[in-house]
Amino acid sequence: MIARVSGDAPPVGITGLGTHVPERVVSSADVGATLGVSAEWIVERSGIRERHVAALEEAASDLAVPAAREALERAGVAAGDLGLVIVATASPDMPLPATASIVAAELGAAEAAAYDLSAASTGFVYGLAQAYANVAAGLVERALVIGAEVLSRITDPADRGTAILFADGAGAVVVERVPGAGFLGFDLGSDGSGASDILVPAGGSRAPSTEATVAAGLHSIQMNGQRIFRFSTRVTAESIEQLLRECGVSIGEIDLYAPHQSNQRIIDHTARRLGIPPEKVVVDIDRYGNTSSASIPLALADAEAHGRLRKGATVLLSAVGAGLTWGSALLRWSAAA
Repeated sequence: MIARVSGDAPPVGITGLGTHVPERVVSSADVGATLGVSAEWIVERSGIRERHVAALEEAASDLAVPAAREALERAGVAAGDLGLVIVATASPDMPLPATASIVAAELGAAEAAAYDLSAASTGFVYGLAQAYANVAAGLVERALVIGAEVLSRITDPADRGTAILFADGAGAVVVERVPGAGFLGFDLGSDGSGASDILVPAGGSRAPSTEATVAAGLHSIQMNGQRIFRFSTRVTAESIEQLLRECGVSIGEIDLYAPHQSNQRIIDHTARRLGIPPEKVVVDIDRYGNTSSASIPLALADAEAHGRLRKGATVLLSAVGAGLTWGSALLRWSAAA
């Protein structure tokens, strides 16, 4: 689904950005010691040198709330003025209620519409598109989009294919009408034929939790890494190319590319294929690992902290996640540095 923002639509953009990660840092040497591999082996395959891991008492909402508070403060928006709170997560506090409802109440936005969005690593881009649509249509004046993950809870520490990758963190943005261009377009899609390539098999209505499912390790992420790599490198570039054509924007006009931090090799492959120079690509996977729906806002915050994200910059976002889902977004940055 490719959609270019209509010239008649009111400009809607991001006015505030906030992030939060757990205090505990786990190095790839620590992870490798458990798996029987070296830190160099992990870095070579993923680009990850360290990641943040939540404490036992921390859930997704505990990371989401401080990230949201920072985004609200930087946007100059009171929580009570929010009309919508979306939490993109693959690791919610619990199956129900929605983590978004818990977050909204904690923030003081208890009367805002609130729901969780499950699109795995693509969730943040999906959430941006939904927030944009609601604000542009006038259904709400302001929306809060949060990507929050505690993936350490659903990762098998003995599985080499996943234990080296996944980590915890949260990022949030305020979406509202802006005087500039804001969002220019989105491309969203899904191919359910690849649903089994990355999944948590048990814990839902298909395979409810039992002693047997726990013993079999069916509540942890299972992933076909090679198939995910091939799919990601193909569909990410295709999605971006289609979106840029639809919006009439060339690769050369992109000031900053903030991709989902899935794997260093995927990021490098995509940038080379598209012709995006390294100095325009945000990479922080070495310090944060793969935080799924939280990775794009964390990358944006990293770019901003290093003076790479200025007001008015043309910014490209992209992600691929379980589903299999994908999403790209193009915008002119609205928030002041």
